[in-house]
Amino acid sequence: MGLIAATLLVPGLTACNNSSGESSSTASSSGSGTPADPKAALVASTEGLAEGNFKFSIEADSMTGKGTVHKPSKSAQMTMTMGDEDFTMDFDLIQIQPDTWVKVDMGDLLAGIPGMEAFKDKYQHLDATKAKDAKNLDIFREGTDPVDAAGMFKGLAEVEKTGEGTYRGTFDLTAVEDSVAADKDMLKELGDQAKSIPFTAKLDAEGRLSELVMSIPAAGETKAQDITITYSDYGSATPAQKPPADQVIEANEQTYEMFK
Repeated sequence: MGLIAATLLVPGLTACNNSSGESSSTASSSGSGTPADPKAALVASTEGLAEGNFKFSIEADSMTGKGTVHKPSKSAQMTMTMGDEDFTMDFDLIQIQPDTWVKVDMGDLLAGIPGMEAFKDKYQHLDATKAKDAKNLDIFREGTDPVDAAGMFKGLAEVEKTGEGTYRGTFDLTAVEDSVAADKDMLKELGDQAKSIPFTAKLDAEGRLSELVMSIPAAGETKAQDITITYSDYGSATPAQKPPADQVIEANEQTYEMFK
């Protein structure tokens, strides 16, 4: 499940556990190398994300999170707080391939489950062979962007430029079902509304995506909300670090099952 899908489906979780060239036809008058066509500009804005060296954040009614992706060192880290008045989960994931460590605090939800309380304040080290099916614990599994902005932009429906480096329009998420941003469960919850999701976007001076705000309509048990994603520090992120050895224990079977 992608971050956006997780944001929408938190109530369900509670229940179930630069192109640098420029030409007169494609480049904007700013000289940044950003294509003049709005759709092309947004598609091109995600090229820097594929390089896998940036910081990101995500904020919505039911989730706040941030992280760092550093593909040169094959490492990443992500922290999230998810939940509502009935359920909260704090999640910290460190990945230095092939190793992964995860720390999860689900409050009272783990009370009474044998062996789980001991994991509350510890990083659990995952065996790569056992975790191969736990896709939610592999930041690099679906590419280098946990939010998959490039995948969403494949479903651009309407786009207009509203200012220098600013855009608005709609997504058709049903057109990008292979994207982690269009999780099947999320699409089911949204129904026909998934065909016209409003958004705004901002690009930095180099034409790279710096902010994306999606206005998600009410779906199932989730009220309408804005999901704000930011990207920064392109090319200057720092590698993730292993957690201290005295804060690490080996994961048990329940952990592998929880994240499948």
